[in-house]
Amino acid sequence: MKAVVCMKYGAPDVLEIKEVAKPDPKANEILIKIYATSVATGDCRVRGFKSPFLLWLPMRMVLGLRKPRNPILGVELAGEIEAIGPAVKRFKKGDRVYGLTGMRFGAHAEYTCMPEDSAVSLKPQNATYEEAAAVPFSGTTALYFLRKGNIREGQKVLVYGASGAVGSSAVQLAKHFGAKVTGVCSTANFEWVKSLGADKLVDYTKEDFTAKGEQYDLILDAVGKTSKSACAKALAPNGVYVSVEGQGIAKVRAEDLVFLKELTETGKLQAVIDRVYPLEKIAEAHRYVEQGHKKGNVIITV
Repeated sequence: MKAVVCMKYGAPDVLEIKEVAKPDPKANEILIKIYATSVATGDCRVRGFKSPFLLWLPMRMVLGLRKPRNPILGVELAGEIEAIGPAVKRFKKGDRVYGLTGMRFGAHAEYTCMPEDSAVSLKPQNATYEEAAAVPFSGTTALYFLRKGNIREGQKVLVYGASGAVGSSAVQLAKHFGAKVTGVCSTANFEWVKSLGADKLVDYTKEDFTAKGEQYDLILDAVGKTSKSACAKALAPNGVYVSVEGQGIAKVRAEDLVFLKELTETGKLQAVIDRVYPLEKIAEAHRYVEQGHKKGNVIITV
């Protein structure tokens, strides 16, 4: 099978497309033929190994000292089950699924195996494979941090980085939970973020939202570019600040994917896709994502 292989840390050009052995499912695993995956900021960080100094050695121990321990990167996928192990009960051959491989990686390939009890679910019926692949990471991350912030109906919520992958999901999910949402992004994305459900918008290039006199019950930094201390005066009494940076990895459960599937099928959550690249141009996709201006998700067709 074809796979994108990363044999050393470095610039996007270290990525190579190679023929590798097709995996066989173990007793409790499903074999997925992947039709779409994504390139997220996290993929670029792993490939280039960009980590804060204090986390350098621990992260190298986790990911691999001189090169990625799993050379096939990618954590997000949508595809069809081609085979199942003899102990699998949740799925059958032919099921169309989507999910997250997590620290196993392996999604930037034509096939991968996943345990049936991992973060995988039937994909939304009304979504293409490309659309389905744009939901798992951003959707579960936004869901995790909104819940961590104890989001409730009627709250005032600010999403910093509202036009990114996680931010655009957070805006939609916060509205679903009944919040009044302020999105922080550039003016160029105002109308689009408003269409996702934002009630108010702030252009971070022209205004400092913390100096506007507004206070929020929950501030979610979806890009990791602010801090709790910098946002303190914009927090209401007992307000909560959460960030995708430095506050742990979102814990993903299969039931979260089922929840996102249902929201997608009822039109309450839409996949946000900026660009789509074929597998052969994954290095180009990495270069684009590294610029830091993507609007939603960057998808790879396999």
